[in-house]
Amino acid sequence: MTDALKTTSPTLIWLDDLSRTDIAKVGGKNASLGEMLQSLSESGIRVPPGFATTSDAYRSFISDNGLDRVLRDVLPKLDAKRITLATAGKTIRAAITEGVWPDDAERDIRAAYRELSARVGKPDPAVAVRSSATAEDLPDASFAGQQETFLNIRGEDALLDACKACLASLFTDRAITYRQIKGFDHLEVALSVGVQHMIRSDLSGSGVMFSIDTESGFDKIVLINAAWGLGENVVQGHVDPDEYQVYKPFLDQDALTPIVHKALGAKEIKMIYGREQGAPTRNVPTSKVERAGFVLSDAEILELARAAVKIEAHYGTAMDIEWAKDGETGLLYVVQARPETVQSNLAAGAFQTYTLHDTGEALLTGLSVGSSVATGEVCMIHDVTDLDQFVDGSILVTSNTDPDWVPIMKRAAAIVTDHGGRTSHAAIVSRELGVPAIVGTSNATEILHSGQHITVSCAEGETGVIYAGEAKVTVEEQQLDQIPSTQTKVMLNLANPAAALRWWRLPVDGVGLARMEFVINNEVRVHPLALTRYDTLTDADVRAEIDRLTRGYDNRADYFVEKLAMGLSRIAATWYPNPTIIRMSDFKTNEYADLLGGRQFEPNEENPMIGFRGASRYYDDAYQDGFALECKAIRHLREVMGFDNVIVMIPFCRTVEEADRVLATMADHGLERGKNGLQVYVMCEVPSNVIEAEAFAERFDGFSIGSNDLTQLTLGVDRDSEALAHLFNERDPAVLWMINTVISKAHDAGRKVGLCGQAPSNDPEFAKLLVQAGIDTISVTPDSFFAVKSNVASAEGERSD
Repeated sequence: MTDALKTTSPTLIWLDDLSRTDIAKVGGKNASLGEMLQSLSESGIRVPPGFATTSDAYRSFISDNGLDRVLRDVLPKLDAKRITLATAGKTIRAAITEGVWPDDAERDIRAAYRELSARVGKPDPAVAVRSSATAEDLPDASFAGQQETFLNIRGEDALLDACKACLASLFTDRAITYRQIKGFDHLEVALSVGVQHMIRSDLSGSGVMFSIDTESGFDKIVLINAAWGLGENVVQGHVDPDEYQVYKPFLDQDALTPIVHKALGAKEIKMIYGREQGAPTRNVPTSKVERAGFVLSDAEILELARAAVKIEAHYGTAMDIEWAKDGETGLLYVVQARPETVQSNLAAGAFQTYTLHDTGEALLTGLSVGSSVATGEVCMIHDVTDLDQFVDGSILVTSNTDPDWVPIMKRAAAIVTDHGGRTSHAAIVSRELGVPAIVGTSNATEILHSGQHITVSCAEGETGVIYAGEAKVTVEEQQLDQIPSTQTKVMLNLANPAAALRWWRLPVDGVGLARMEFVINNEVRVHPLALTRYDTLTDADVRAEIDRLTRGYDNRADYFVEKLAMGLSRIAATWYPNPTIIRMSDFKTNEYADLLGGRQFEPNEENPMIGFRGASRYYDDAYQDGFALECKAIRHLREVMGFDNVIVMIPFCRTVEEADRVLATMADHGLERGKNGLQVYVMCEVPSNVIEAEAFAERFDGFSIGSNDLTQLTLGVDRDSEALAHLFNERDPAVLWMINTVISKAHDAGRKVGLCGQAPSNDPEFAKLLVQAGIDTISVTPDSFFAVKSNVASAEGERSD
């Protein structure tokens, strides 16, 4: 190879001689790889070496083979609808495939492959051959998956053929359609071919990551998907990958482990090299051990997340990144990076909320893509050969999609797939098209059928729900800049970690109530005593299900701690450093019994509402080792993950003596009030909390009024009784006296006091009464935030007048 070719030639450039200013020469994908090699290698970002053919090489190929005449003949006919898309694409691809490389281009490609062999120290090294169009990876268009990628290519002749196949893929049906959608001139777009040394991820794992939450746009999260083997299965949605989320602001603190979410994917297949050298890749089943284990260790998750942050900082925008782990060396590599093109371009000034009415039975769940709702008829398509059967405006249901499906995806009201994660083709394209989608349902094609009326809801957080029938949907839009500022802090009541991020743009003052029991019920699912006293379980089916859920954990109790801590961390992260007040578990005994294994450990009570609940459980031998796990999860959340904004709250604390016992028990478990800045609040929901407010104030840092229970116990009205519903009234003078009295006593003792009950959420004008009483904070449900905030501003204005 000549010295000149080692740097550049009219037909070929080495990746490490490229930068992001070279998109016109080598397309966005290859320019980005060069940029990282030049600018980020010293910061620890590993990118496999390689080279790229230039746009001049493409144009020479087209010109020398007389293909420009073919393009100028076929494409106008397509635009005029004189020929079909399939005919146009097939004609152009066949003409390109029959062409031959110009002598200089062939010479340079062969020489560069030999030089690459010398650089990596391997004869005939396996390479990945990827297409990089000069219009792709722009801030408003990702062109994800529109051209072909060829893996495990070995030998000069095979490489030349693969490069030519890449040129032909510029005119696949899906690529032609995508350019039409985005308004790109087919004749102005050129194609570069990137050739990279392949990382042996077939012996390990690979995947995709985003430096932004793909659904909510929350910019403090790195989202990582991972599967065994080569990465194409993750990109194309053929596999349900592991999913990890990492909180970016804590990544510069080596002592912390800010992994806020880990979900084990099914990972039923993996892509590996062919049986013979240079043979096509193939999919094989994964082993039971691979399906039951995470692809990445915590240390590797953090290493990838730090790489994503560095890449994002360098490019100055949110990034979509592909990565691979070398099974021979154990090293992690970045193999692609391009701008994220959806959330980073959305206007942040408006906030839409969707409310469903008259929903039918919940039929299926999966990962939600987008935040809207769609209703309509199912159109089931099993195979790409049947795309002509799609009915415009219907809901596309299929196993998974690839770029060939784009022409009908853009005409769908919603999309539902059996397989795929949040970074799969179906998810990426749906996001870009603005079409709601639910991916990874496992069995949508078995449960649903064509012509069936359904509702696809992506408005309930990370979990999308498919309901039977067409629900009524109301949409409200609020302008964030119209929300008034107030002296009284308005916070949110949250339970579902999966839904927390969708509200991150709201200017709230923190979380006034995070319900631990909801996280236990939905993320942990197992009664804590069924883990600490596993050997005593008598139900074999319960033991088998616990074994399934806790696979991968050496200690079953660690499963409870990690799942609970991670679930709560996503709530604490959303408005950090504003406070997040986490209420320790407040299940009733009948609710605890519904947890997996719970019936063996819970008593039967005639009236669980005022029975063995809240504080009384925490120091009792019947539950104390369960409470120890709750405390351990809070310590992990604050000390290991870094969320020191977490405040602990004790519910249903009946007496001052009980408060002392709970605080002592917490201290025994490493949660000592005042240590490491820990604050402990008490719920004010029993009349004794008001009567003895001065004594409770000596023991706790603040009060949070639970208006539901306080009303129930003040008026002697079962809040669940339909017969007594007309008597349940938070505005009753006796209840208002309780609220005003505890606010006054708390302030006299120098303690903060808020309200987290349902009253202002149901009746936003109730907030005015609280402001008049001098309350410090009001915590409400997210959908009532705007109305409550307006009433608080109004009441403060009246008070100042």
